Amino acid sequence: MNFKVFFSIFFLLMISLLISAQNFNALSEQTEDAEDVKPDTNILIPTEFDNTLDDLLHTWIVQRSDSSDCRSSEIPENISDSIYKLRLSKMPCLMEMPYNNTVRSFIELYTVRKRRQVEYMMGMSDYYFPIFEQVLGANNLPLELKYLPIIESALNTTIVSRMGAAGLWQFMIPTGRMYGLEINSLVDERLDPVKATYAAASFLKDLYSIYGDWNLVIAAYNCGPGNVNKAIRRAGGKRDYWAIYPYLPAETRGYVPIFIAANYAIHYASHHNICKAEVKMPVLTDTIIVRERIHLEQIAAVLNMPIEQVRLINPQYRKDIIPGNIKPYSLCLPLNYANSFIDKYNEIVSYKADSLINNRRSEIEIAQALKPMAPGGSGRVTYHKVKSGQTLGHIASKYGVSVKNLKKWNNLRSSKIRIGQRLKIIK
Repeated sequence: MNFKVFFSIFFLLMISLLISAQNFNALSEQTEDAEDVKPDTNILIPTEFDNTLDDLLHTWIVQRSDSSDCRSSEIPENISDSIYKLRLSKMPCLMEMPYNNTVRSFIELYTVRKRRQVEYMMGMSDYYFPIFEQVLGANNLPLELKYLPIIESALNTTIVSRMGAAGLWQFMIPTGRMYGLEINSLVDERLDPVKATYAAASFLKDLYSIYGDWNLVIAAYNCGPGNVNKAIRRAGGKRDYWAIYPYLPAETRGYVPIFIAANYAIHYASHHNICKAEVKMPVLTDTIIVRERIHLEQIAAVLNMPIEQVRLINPQYRKDIIPGNIKPYSLCLPLNYANSFIDKYNEIVSYKADSLINNRRSEIEIAQALKPMAPGGSGRVTYHKVKSGQTLGHIASKYGVSVKNLKKWNNLRSSKIRIGQRLKIIK
């Protein structure tokens, strides 16, 4: 076998095995023929869906629109199937956007029950969608894939699922590292909007090379190629999402319909009186390469900007530390602060450097911890003033020490103590 062919097959096989490990649900055991099954109108909503959407309601970066021409309280009623179908057919998408009862149920979920969250996501999309579109376009991928992070993370860069998937594109650690993302105690590039988007584009291209069908790609992105392959086999080899639908994990059955509904809800938001929220995110940003160890608090304090904003556009620095002394790292700043950062660089680097960067306080604590410890304690000394009615046993119990050590620390030959006496306690 040609080496290149062998390597390609091996690589795709590894992808399939790795991503399959991310599946969190048992495969459906239904055995009825796929062609006789219509999508379930009582479809299960993915577990993380409500959590990621509802998290938006508690974030400081978005607020409801006060636009006088916005009628968000008016919810259109009785939209017919024919209108939904016509609108979907007119969307400028390369990917198939079919309409059925399941898709309708999720459209109404976004446009009725979760319309406030849609307002917030629309506001944040002004910042994130240009990033997605640039990367997807550069990789010749359908631009409508920009809606994938809507259903994955509700455009929350720091969201972490109960199983450990993180960031806008919800990468698990092994998959993230497989696609070149750095993940350690200080840096988690799964949270980096730009780098994670490049990784997602590569992942999606690899999945498309396996299936050649975007709906199957989206399903595989959710539950892993292994589960999609099993569903294809159980559907008699049919490589169509709706044909394998009954054989997919329960939560994945809702994944493609939610994706279609997210595309629809944002594209036709105005038809449903859904108004874009105002977002406290910079319109223009600049990227600066940092080659020294810097704390985000140093940047925020010297540049007089909210540290929440610095964190918001640099979410990959988990402990607020840019380890630029190890290798160059990028720092994203609002455009109006970028020049100030360059001008005040020395001041930023030196601001509270001992406490924030050099860990001087930690070194002192370590030195203190290395001192010989007093018997029964860690070396920290405090004093207790004896009150009426107190005994050595009562005092020892209060501080979690023994009577024997209490007597030793205070050179007591008996258990007699007097009111007002100061006793040394070593903990």
